[in-house]
Amino acid sequence: MIAAQETPLQPDLRERAKSNDVAVARLIGFEAKEIAEGRATVTFSVEPRHANHMGTLHGGILCDIADAAMGMAFASTIAPEESFTTVELKINFFRPVWEARLAAEGGSCSAAARWAMWSAK
Repeated sequence: MIAAQETPLQPDLRERAKSNDVAVARLIGFEAKEIAEGRATVTFSVEPRHANHMGTLHGGILCDIADAAMGMAFASTIAPEESFTTVELKINFFRPVWEARLAAEGGSCSAAARWAMWSAK
């Protein structure tokens, strides 16, 4: 993720995230359960609408909840006038998911002046 020195589109990102008032969260159905300094937890219940053509959870949904957890964790560390975006995301899939309640935990790996590395598990 990269920090940008621009006015964010929604300066109240932390509060909106804590109240789950984020468009992608409503679309997919995940919830921010914890947002603290440098870490966040997102939970998600798999539903049939999230399935791929084989009936398992679509991998893009897993990417979305991991990205959301990392993004909320990062957002908890920056000033309200700062913004950021994900510039690269890599995920490993270990097994298929049909029905489950999932949690993604985001946290910092390292940070520099303009770049930060975050992880989700």
